[in-house]
This record gives sequence, C-alpha cells and structure tokens, in this order.
Amino acid sequence: MLNIILFGPPGAGKGTQSARLIEKYGLVHLSTGDVFRYNIKNQTELGVLAKSFIDKGQLVPDEVTNHMVKDFIARNNNDKGFIFDGYPRTIAQGENLDRVLEEYQANVTSMIALEVDEDELVIRLLERGKSRGRADDQDEAIIRNRFKVYNDETSPLANFYATKGKFIAVKGKGSIDEIFQNLCKAIDGVSQL
Repeated sequence: MLNIILFGPPGAGKGTQSARLIEKYGLVHLSTGDVFRYNIKNQTELGVLAKSFIDKGQLVPDEVTNHMVKDFIARNNNDKGFIFDGYPRTIAQGENLDRVLEEYQANVTSMIALEVDEDELVIRLLERGKSRGRADDQDEAIIRNRFKVYNDETSPLANFYATKGKFIAVKGKGSIDEIFQNLCKAIDGVSQL
C-alpha cells in the first residue's frame, strides 16, 4: 500500500501532479483544498468556518481538518493507498495521520516535496487566480501571507518526516511531464524498498 504525501507551498503543482499520480498508481485522492472549496461553495458549516480562515491566508484549525480526514479515510479505505494533497500541514496533523493510518495497519510511505522558487509561485498563483477566478489567488499580499504561514507552520513538517527517513525533495520547476517523471522515479524508488 502506498500512502504518499505530496507536499509543497501553494502553487507548487500538487493538484496537477496528484491527478496524474492517481491515474498511474490507482491511489485515492484526498485534497483538503477540494473538500474546503466544495463546502465553501455549498455554504456548509465547515465551509463557512474554513472560508473565514482561508480569506485571511490562514490555515484551517487542525481539529476541523483532522476530523474531516479521518472520516474521508474511513469512507474510502482501499488496498492501493492514498495520495494526500494539502494534508498534513502541521506536525499535529502528521501525528494524527499516523494514528489514523495505524488503525488500518498502514503508514505514510513517503512525503514528496515539490520545491519551487517563491517568485515563480507568485506568478503561477496570480495566473491561476485570473484563469480560474479563485479570489484567494488574486491578491499578492494574501499570497505572500500564505507563504509566510507555510514557512512558519507547515515547512517544519518536512523535518518531522525527514527524521523518519520518509522525506524526498523533487524539483517542481520544468514541464508538467518532466516533474511527473521525477515524481514517479521517487515513488517507484520507495515502493521497492
């Protein structure tokens, strides 16, 4: 069973690459961003709460996110595994994911980080904001705050998985196909261990 955390700052290409990895490896996709956007669009209680944090460029509190992830895993458990896109984002969420997966006699196979220069990410996100109409990607100040939150609160998670020998860095710049091939090499390398 493969349980891959696709990691990186906003705009690194996690969503684009997740879709391709899911198709290749048959994994179930858990994207907290997709779940939050669905709930925001449908104005559910979770969506309204999540939106209040997202609009400020802040992370949704762990307890809300953890509950949602545990429920998602229970409803979608399978023998091939998951690709986690946007989760975990904090060490507490990483510890929660470890506990939840242990209930299924599974663990995180690896965290694969897409590494991209911040200025490149700003360009990508502003373009995404225009092309997809995403309000959270149309204001550079909000985008820069998201990077600050990522650097302060999320990037320490890389060390959490590195100490477990489960962290792999992959360059997130280049063509979509080049990045995909690099990700596949990383996944194939850990799946043969």
